[in-house]
Amino acid sequence: MNRLTGKKVLMVIAKSKFRDEEYLEPRKALESEGAAITVASSSLEVAEGMLGLKVKPDRLITGVKEEDFDGVVFVGGGGSKEYFDSPVAHDLARNFYDHDKLTSAICIAPAVLANAGLLKGKKATSFPSSEATLKSRGAVITGEDVSMDGKIVTAVGPEAAKKFGQKLVDVLSGK
Repeated sequence: MNRLTGKKVLMVIAKSKFRDEEYLEPRKALESEGAAITVASSSLEVAEGMLGLKVKPDRLITGVKEEDFDGVVFVGGGGSKEYFDSPVAHDLARNFYDHDKLTSAICIAPAVLANAGLLKGKKATSFPSSEATLKSRGAVITGEDVSMDGKIVTAVGPEAAKKFGQKLVDVLSGK
């Protein structure tokens, strides 16, 4: 039996230059356990990953409501900087967190969570280029591939994408 049947997960990607494997690996792990995936972005145009993957978003990030989902994944890659200072992305992340739902990010995207005020005093990890942002916002940098603090899950980058996906499955299944 699939552990995540009936669960719905929102994946937020940049309109361009999201990291392909940071989208593909978690999605594959979640779907293999029965989760339904909805992709949101700042544009409904086809988004292109850093390695050429093309993804058509289902919804605009501005129209998303936390109550429709069990968790959110902010996908990394250079393009995810578009959400670093986005009030819409910050509100979305805070809404998931405030309702005790999975709130996750990989690569440089944990900076979105940090800038939303969610990582103060929390264990977290990110791609090295985002560590200063996380530290300045009070995060406790673990240096691990994948870190978890309550329902917040962060990961270091593409090499951790598979492990990140498994941790998301574990959190959503209550493991």
